[in-house]
Amino acid sequence: MGNTVPSLFAGIVGSDPSLPLLTFYDDATGERAELSGATLGNWVAKTANLLVDGCGLGPGDTAGVWLPPHWQTAAVLLGAWSAGVTVAYGEPSAAGTDVEFASLRAVEAGVPVGPADRFVLGLAPMGMPLREVPAGWADYVASARQHGDHFPGAPVTADTGALVETDGSLDGHAALLVRARARAAELGITGGRVLIDADVYPYPLDWLLAPLAAGASVVLSVHTDLSKLPARAASEQAGHTVGPTV
Repeated sequence: MGNTVPSLFAGIVGSDPSLPLLTFYDDATGERAELSGATLGNWVAKTANLLVDGCGLGPGDTAGVWLPPHWQTAAVLLGAWSAGVTVAYGEPSAAGTDVEFASLRAVEAGVPVGPADRFVLGLAPMGMPLREVPAGWADYVASARQHGDHFPGAPVTADTGALVETDGSLDGHAALLVRARARAAELGITGGRVLIDADVYPYPLDWLLAPLAAGASVVLSVHTDLSKLPARAASEQAGHTVGPTV
């Protein structure tokens, strides 16, 4: 399905845009959000347009992403990769990033002064915007919604920078997808529908890219009540669970 993240994602969504692609549970709040391929694709396109048209970014630029596992995090990551923007995932840094995405909790904890374009995510249910936006930041939800649901594409190739690893090395798109397919095999993800406890597997390679590389749809669980996992897997028709027992 292609050797770049956007081509992989487009192939999955294009096969049937109406099917659930990412279902999100937060057992701390009781939230359940189900996104079809088309709905997630709209958020991805809005994010890519925000980066390209709103921030003037593209291949060669880097987005610092300091966000927990969440459906909005998936939109930010896939949007950045669709725009050809490299992702530096982890603690934000003023050095080497051209745009910053951080959770409200991270911002309130104190984020180093970074680039001019800085977006905060409240991660509220139903994708609601923030009531109050911290000084120096823009609300991601409100900003993204101003942009179109279709992204015309960027010159993303197999060698375009995709992810800065924690050791400072850089994976291109093709190399990142090779790692994602290998990780899917390690986690036993072969397709269908997979339930992932992101408290155990918080890195996007595990909860986002590995399932996509295997052609699977994701049931993503955070702040997980482990007693609920068996019933959740059954109700969501998840044939495989990636969690504490793996």
